[in-house]
Amino acid sequence: MKNRFGLAAFAVAALIAVPAVAQMDAGTEAKLKTALASPIRSDANKARDAARHPLETLKFFGVKDNMTVVEIWPSGGWYTEVLAPVLKDKGKYIAAHWDPEAKSEFIQKAIAGYKAMLAKHPELSKVEMGVVYPASDKMSPAPAGTVDMILTFRNIHNWMAQDVQDKMFKSFYDTLKPGGYLGVVEHRANTDKPQDPKAVSGYVREDAAIAMAEKAGFKMVSKSEVNANPKDTKDYPKGVWTLPPTYREGETEKARYTAIGESDRFTHLFQKPAG
Repeated sequence: MKNRFGLAAFAVAALIAVPAVAQMDAGTEAKLKTALASPIRSDANKARDAARHPLETLKFFGVKDNMTVVEIWPSGGWYTEVLAPVLKDKGKYIAAHWDPEAKSEFIQKAIAGYKAMLAKHPELSKVEMGVVYPASDKMSPAPAGTVDMILTFRNIHNWMAQDVQDKMFKSFYDTLKPGGYLGVVEHRANTDKPQDPKAVSGYVREDAAIAMAEKAGFKMVSKSEVNANPKDTKDYPKGVWTLPPTYREGETEKARYTAIGESDRFTHLFQKPAG
């Protein structure tokens, strides 16, 4: 009986799909360290490494130099300067920006500025542009099922403000290969209050973010505290943007906010089931 039950239990366990943790190899790590030290990065961008922990964060996500990686809404390209040089020879980096055909002057200027940044540096010449923009229903930054990893940094609150979070996570799920990964960093809200549906403060509860990802079909792989900041009290007059680097309160209590530093953030890795 013991052998039978033992074999049965083993057989059942073998059928359960357990999410796998991605692992960065030594070659990719060496390229990443070179990219972080590269002169194409401004001193201002390098100064933020202490708060954004790019080496530790990308190691946790398990980025590899032969992957096809999509970054969602890369803004001015802070992570582009880090990721694109690592992926340019063996892999592919796709910057999933807003819609260049949108009528918004802000968006037009932002995309033009991003493209100008790319044009300055040969290391970024292989960056491909994609679009994820719910307002124009352009939600496919790459062909369905072709991407190894999707990364997004501090964007969930933006999607919640527009009530498009479900649409965004579904796009990520559809774009990834079976077994592909989704890496997320976001400003972390406290759990003593319900989640504001619009995330006006910029903070998002971890359980709310996990629910969004799981609703789309993702499975949680792991969490990291690499971007945690216990000094962040999350009770500021102008939300997370009160803190550096934005300082939306101007000089008011600037020394206090500088001492706190950038926001407390959760770092999550999800996986699209392989089968």
